[in-house]
Amino acid sequence: MHETQQAAAALLALTTVPDVAAADALTAAILDAHAAACVTRLAPAQSSYHWQGKRETAEEIPLLIKTTPAAYARLQAVVERHHPYDTPELIALPVTAGLPAYLAWVAAETKEAGHA
Repeated sequence: MHETQQAAAALLALTTVPDVAAADALTAAILDAHAAACVTRLAPAQSSYHWQGKRETAEEIPLLIKTTPAAYARLQAVVERHHPYDTPELIALPVTAGLPAYLAWVAAETKEAGHA
């Protein structure tokens, strides 16, 4: 059950940004704060949603953020500070299984000690 214990210590967080410049800036801020081990930028996608009483559609770039529960508060603070949206999407899903070496790397890269 060692793998299950390690897996529970990882999160996959998701957010979207409006363009490549925002993706680059947010990714840099997240990694510089060691709030995540890796940020994967996906291809632009179309999002449809209700906002301020209207139905909206926008092209957005999804970001997959690999982090830990211990680093999540740091991640949230970075997203709130650097995201261009007033109310950005930021959700996190628990990782229930994964390659132990990868999960250990995520944990090591997001340790707060020694990182600003």
